[in-house]
Amino acid sequence: MKLKDFKEFCLSFNGVTEDFPFDDDNIIAFKVMGKIFAITNVDEFDGINLKCDPVKAAMLRDLYQEVQPGQHMNKKHWNTIAPEGKLDDELLKEWIKDSYNLVVEDLSRKKQKKLEKMSDD
Repeated sequence: MKLKDFKEFCLSFNGVTEDFPFDDDNIIAFKVMGKIFAITNVDEFDGINLKCDPVKAAMLRDLYQEVQPGQHMNKKHWNTIAPEGKLDDELLKEWIKDSYNLVVEDLSRKKQKKLEKMSDD
């Protein structure tokens, strides 16, 4: 997957914004209602951090060498995935969507309703 495709896919979800929340202008974060669901380095694009169910995260690490514990993140809930290589783009998109959905599920009911209204507009 190329950086351009990654960015476009992340921004295709309802309520998503992108910003550079850290002191490093190379690290871009994609957020839904202010909560991060995907992070990457725009200069190197050698790893994408995605939130993941802990059981699934461990399983994916066992199945794919491109999937490692989340770099600079809670390793129980985040994976770092090498975007270039053997992984199919559709598989990466599935994991990005899963990450987005996990974050949405953790939002307060009030924020979830606000997000739903945004999709109706």
